[in-house]
Amino acid sequence: QVQLVESGGGLVQAGGSLSLSCAASGRTFSNYAMGWFRQAPGKEREFVAGISRGGTNTYYADSVKGRFTISRDNPKNTVYLQMNSLEPEDTAVYYCAARLWVLVVSTEYDYWGQGTQVTVSS
Repeated sequence: QVQLVESGGGLVQAGGSLSLSCAASGRTFSNYAMGWFRQAPGKEREFVAGISRGGTNTYYADSVKGRFTISRDNPKNTVYLQMNSLEPEDTAVYYCAARLWVLVVSTEYDYWGQGTQVTVSS
């Protein structure tokens, strides 16, 4: 089992920034690709960003490219999502997730956090 706990959500004005963190425990963190996802009310959960086990490869949804940055610190068992130039359309519950070995751009992940709310006001 891998336990994931997100933090850092909140309310921010459009154009502002937020930094999310996700702390992992339970298994060898560096064995897992990590992803950030979001789900807005009435919408399906969608992929936002992903990072490979060693941090070499990253992928982003088109809607966040150039604004969001995913990173990880394996010794600290933590993955981050830096969100800049936030827009009202970014309002959602943000989840981190872990997938053993291989990074995929989908929701096919093995473990999920409980989510953290991000609200962007116009």
